[in-house]
Amino acid sequence: MVENLGAWIASLTGAQTPWAFLFLTLAIVLEVSALVRTLTRGYGVQGTVMWVVLILLVPVAGALAFFLLVSPSVRRVALRRRRAAAQLRRDSAARAGAADREPKAVEGDALIDLAASLTDLPPTAGNEVELLPNDAPTFRIFEEAIASARRQVWAEYYIIRNDLSGRRFLQLLIERARAGVEVRLLYDAMGSARINAKLVRELIAAGGRAHAFLPMNVLRRRFAVHLRNHRKLIVVDGETGFVGGMNIGNEYFRRHRPRSAAARQPFHDSHLRLRGPCIEALARTFGEDWHFAAQEVLPPSACVAPASAPPPASDGSIVAVIPSGPDQEFNASAFAHFAAIASARRRVWLTTPYFIPDDAATAALVSSALRRVDVRVLVPYRSDERIATMAARWYYGKMLRGGVRIFEYEPAMLHAKTLVVDGAVALVGSANADIRSWRLNFELGALVADPRFARHLEERFVRDLADSREVTLEQVERQGWRTRMVHGVARLLSPIL
Repeated sequence: MVENLGAWIASLTGAQTPWAFLFLTLAIVLEVSALVRTLTRGYGVQGTVMWVVLILLVPVAGALAFFLLVSPSVRRVALRRRRAAAQLRRDSAARAGAADREPKAVEGDALIDLAASLTDLPPTAGNEVELLPNDAPTFRIFEEAIASARRQVWAEYYIIRNDLSGRRFLQLLIERARAGVEVRLLYDAMGSARINAKLVRELIAAGGRAHAFLPMNVLRRRFAVHLRNHRKLIVVDGETGFVGGMNIGNEYFRRHRPRSAAARQPFHDSHLRLRGPCIEALARTFGEDWHFAAQEVLPPSACVAPASAPPPASDGSIVAVIPSGPDQEFNASAFAHFAAIASARRRVWLTTPYFIPDDAATAALVSSALRRVDVRVLVPYRSDERIATMAARWYYGKMLRGGVRIFEYEPAMLHAKTLVVDGAVALVGSANADIRSWRLNFELGALVADPRFARHLEERFVRDLADSREVTLEQVERQGWRTRMVHGVARLLSPIL
């Protein structure tokens, strides 16, 4: 196949035999190198098989796509990120000079303990966790918190759009920077590619700091198109934090609009406001990301709650902050989802905009349902990523036959990423229940052990079910062969979606 390609190019260009031979040699080296890296990189079987097939069936182009999208840039960048985090933690420990600066660890729920082991961030008790109102009201809460900042505002986002919401957000940061507040902004270079550059420059001119996370840079051999910072995080004065699924954009302003094209649908999401000792873990996570992107180590005191911070609440929630990414050998988001689902005794209610589970998550969901656990999955009826929706529907048959109940939310683009187990433990964050979030993206969530909060999340889930339609096995089995084929092809692409 490669020989035919070399001969074809030689005939088209009129190249002499030495040039055709040189191309053939380079093509063989490229193909062999790509195959060796594919087979030795240690990723899942599905993704490995797909890349092997693509490299063999589409010579040169398939190998180039592999090197540009997956390897070796993903491994190289992940290693740099891991080293940056380790160095920051060593520097913080050396400069802090006192163990009492660290939040006290909490023993208890097995999922909380697992999260602590995976992330090296101790869980904390006495936190105030608030599930924010849907969508537009949450932006007003963001604005109020930023406007009231006295000491610092740290923000980290996957998407900051160049629209009314995005510009207003940047203007708020500029106002605080001009008032002498320490403002630091991290935004993903790909997700926020259209960020208002003029306002970013104004932020820097006002005394704030801003950096893009992993911008494409040929000179520095940065080609990791797939490796994105999907986190959504705000830390204000070391006292208040925000995490969840909401980006900064106009799509959140109105929840219910007449149904339109998927890309123009309003978004329906979930977000948290946190107060208490867990803010130190959020600040440390931001500090590690800042160190990686800006090559600047933040002083340990910057990641510690000020003396004026309110004391832990005696009846507060236990919270484990869960940052995850390809820099982890065991992805914290993937393992937390798997363990939560597999350990459920009564019910597991999962909300996700993109549902492309790996084999482990599929087995966990189905095996829990077969144990007569009430397993429900809520996904959007109409998504902003059409191919992801088609891939998700490929999994419906197996899930339904295993006893998993699936619901599609109709009024808006469901963008929430939540999981609640047995009315006792809940997870809210940026990670989707898909292969990308569990292997490639940098994600962030909060695992909350508190029956009161879990009950609030369950109540919202039930309200969303009222606006959803349940998918039945009969509906899936009535699908024509064309629909099944489309879903199957989308599913084949799922390892690299």
